[in-house]
Amino acid sequence: MAEAPRKRKRRDGAPAPDGAAPTNGVAAARPRTPRERMEAGYAKAEVRNQAAREALVPLEEGERPPVVTLAAALAALVAISIVVAFAAGVKVNGQTPKLATVAAPALIMGLLAWGMWRGRYWAVVCFQLVLAFLIFTAVYGLLVIATSVGEFAVTLGLLLLSGVLFWKMVKAMARIQMPERLPPR
Repeated sequence: MAEAPRKRKRRDGAPAPDGAAPTNGVAAARPRTPRERMEAGYAKAEVRNQAAREALVPLEEGERPPVVTLAAALAALVAISIVVAFAAGVKVNGQTPKLATVAAPALIMGLLAWGMWRGRYWAVVCFQLVLAFLIFTAVYGLLVIATSVGEFAVTLGLLLLSGVLFWKMVKAMARIQMPERLPPR
């Protein structure tokens, strides 16, 4: 014997065509407003966010995520390479760069390396800003500047390296967590 088709609740909240109550025993609900749907979506997202926060394991004292260690080493290598290149007398566009032009990026990268080595949140955020700049620069280079296979390969490598490093550092930033803010006076 065939089973009778089930009656379904209509989405518009109107009763079933034969006037019968919905099969689940719940009265037909009025349609939700866009604001209610938005608030329900935010509530679901907040539940997922809270679960993600609870799954994070806080860092032990002196612990540093491996990706932050790698980023600190890269920043230190960049700072050292700038100083070494200047000391070796490397010319840029046929001219020796001025000391201030060399000292500023070397100092910034050295400071970021020190901060990330110490596991400081501000240093990771600032290094991610540098990575975002590199990502945009590499995309521009791929689309506009690269004219040979070699240029294309080097620029693509820069894009991949900076993009992966940026992505991996997001979770590390969550584990480092922002320092406590002082209460307002």
